[in-house]
Amino acid sequence: MTDDDTVHADLWITRTASREIGHDVGMSDLARPRPRAFWADARFLLGIALIVVSIAGVWFVVAAARQTAPVFAATRTIVPGEVVDAADLRVVEVALGQVEEAYATPATLAPGAVATRTIAAGELVPADALGAATSVRTTTVVLHSATEIPAAVGAGATVEVWAAALRERGVYDTPRILVASAVVVSVARDESMLGSSGTAVELVIARADVSAALTAIADGSSLSIVPTTAVTP
Repeated sequence: MTDDDTVHADLWITRTASREIGHDVGMSDLARPRPRAFWADARFLLGIALIVVSIAGVWFVVAAARQTAPVFAATRTIVPGEVVDAADLRVVEVALGQVEEAYATPATLAPGAVATRTIAAGELVPADALGAATSVRTTTVVLHSATEIPAAVGAGATVEVWAAALRERGVYDTPRILVASAVVVSVARDESMLGSSGTAVELVIARADVSAALTAIADGSSLSIVPTTAVTP
């Protein structure tokens, strides 16, 4: 073998070894795991944060729904102008949320408070349904109805009062509305009315209607109680 052949053989061995070394290095680089990109870790952390926030939000809603407050409910039907005391109310625990201030509570009930409107039995008592006695513009009168009153009419029912003026004995004028809106306090049979049966009705009427009602009673007008809504106790 000549010197040139020896040189060529060495070069071929060197190149072959270089290729093999380079191939091994490339395979090692491919096998080595690449580091995770920063944005991938950020998305993972963001997902965890969203899950935590969702769980906290659900817990807060459930906890808020379970929070109750003591408010008053009426134990009976209360009509306008009546003084409201502890016997007329009971405390109930209800979840009202942001509308809690709209209802009467043991902390807000003032002594001597009166109903400013009808409060049905079992109804939660609105704060604006109670007021001072000086704010009431109604009063009660007792009228005898010439007509039968339906049995469904009881305390809290809204009625009209019709009157037919007496023209002569046994003869009456055309009926007209005397009181457009009145609230029934109680209904009772009165057997002493001129020896015959009659229905005595205690009504809450506006003070502005008192004069007309008393005049109709005094001049012997025939009065009729006509229900517009019936609320049973």
